[in-house]
Amino acid sequence: MSTRIEKRFAALKADGRAALVTFTMAGDPDTATSLEVIKALPKAGADMIEIGMPFTDPMADGPAIQAAGVRALAAGQTLAKTIQMVRDFRKGDDDTPIVLMGYYNPIYIYGVDKFLVDAKSAGVDGLIVVDLPPEEDDELCIPALKSGLNFIRLATPTTDDKRLPAVLNNTSGFVYYVSITGITGSAAPEPAKVSAAVGRIKRHTKLPVAVGFGVRDAASARAIAEGADGVVVGSALVEVVRKSLDKDGKAQGQTAKAVAALVSELAEGVRSAKRAMATP
Repeated sequence: MSTRIEKRFAALKADGRAALVTFTMAGDPDTATSLEVIKALPKAGADMIEIGMPFTDPMADGPAIQAAGVRALAAGQTLAKTIQMVRDFRKGDDDTPIVLMGYYNPIYIYGVDKFLVDAKSAGVDGLIVVDLPPEEDDELCIPALKSGLNFIRLATPTTDDKRLPAVLNNTSGFVYYVSITGITGSAAPEPAKVSAAVGRIKRHTKLPVAVGFGVRDAASARAIAEGADGVVVGSALVEVVRKSLDKDGKAQGQTAKAVAALVSELAEGVRSAKRAMATP
C-alpha cells in the first residue's frame, strides 16, 4: 500500500512538476502558533510538510534552525506534543504528506516502539533522522519501514558512487539531496551542479530526489525545481517566523500569514519551472 508521500510524488510526476517541501520547527515559537503555521502551509502551496523535532544538539542545522529549536524547547515543546500536533493537523487534512525530521536521541528516549506506534497513528508518513547512518538501520530504519513509515535518507555532495548504494538501501519515499557541504542555510546551491548530482543519484535509484539546504526564494526554488523532483525550503521559512515575533520572542498573530506569504512565492517559483520545461 502506497504512503501519502509516494502518492503525492506520483501525482506530481504525472503533472510534470516538482514538489515544494516546506520545513517548520514544531513548537516555534509556541505550540499553538506552530500548529497554525502548519495548517496554513498546504493552502499556500506546500505539497509536503517536514516538521522538525526540536533537539538540544542539532549538528546538521545552521543558526536559524538551531535558534528555532531553542525557542521551541524554551516554550516547552516535547516529542509527545509534536506528535499531537500532527494528530490535530490530520483532523482537517488527510492528504498532505507529513515527515518528521530530526535526531535520534529524542526518539530513543521516547522509546522506538512507542514512537512508531504513536507517530503512525497520528498520521506521520515518513522520518528523516540525520544522525543514523545505514550501518545503524536496525535501530530505527527497519522497524519504521515495517510499521509502514517511509525512511528518507540524506545524500550529500561527498556521497560518492561507492557509498551511494549503502545510503539508498532501505531508503523509501524519496531521497533528500543536501545541495551543499555544510549546515542548513549556510550557502546557496549551484543549480547546474545540483542537476548533475540528481542525475547521478537517479542512475542508482527510481526514488524521487528532493533537494534542500540553501533555497531561499522563488528564483532559487525555480532553478532547483528544473532539475529535481522536489525542492525543500527550511531556514528561509524559519527566519520568517523569527522576524514575526516581538522583542520578547512572542508571537503577535501574524506569524502564520507571514510564512504562508513566502510559501506562496516559493510555490509559484516551483510551478513556473514546470511551465518553463513545458515550453518548446
